[in-house]
Amino acid sequence: QVQLVETGGGLVQPGGSLRLSCAASRSVFRFYTLGWYRQAPGKQRELVARITSTGTTNYADSVQGRFTISRDNGKSTVYLQMNSLKPEDTAVYYCNAPSQNDSPIFSWGQGTQVTVSS
Repeated sequence: QVQLVETGGGLVQPGGSLRLSCAASRSVFRFYTLGWYRQAPGKQRELVARITSTGTTNYADSVQGRFTISRDNGKSTVYLQMNSLKPEDTAVYYCNAPSQNDSPIFSWGQGTQVTVSS
């Protein structure tokens, strides 16, 4: 089983930036499409960005143009660069490997809290 560890969250003012990282315990990570999900209080977890094993990316409309997903297969790590953050981006962020219907393939990690507030 692959274990996922997300880091990089924190408190940031509106308009600020954060970079999240997610390290996987096994190198098989490199063969999967990877994604970042988020869950805001009282809301369902949603997939906001994905990247295929060959580097093709896709974003939810809510983050398009502000967030950038990338990956380093040699380090079994996926990143999420978040710019122009808004209060509505406040959530716990998780990484995983989305299946065709966006459901996660691996067990969830602990996530990392992102809070956007002045």
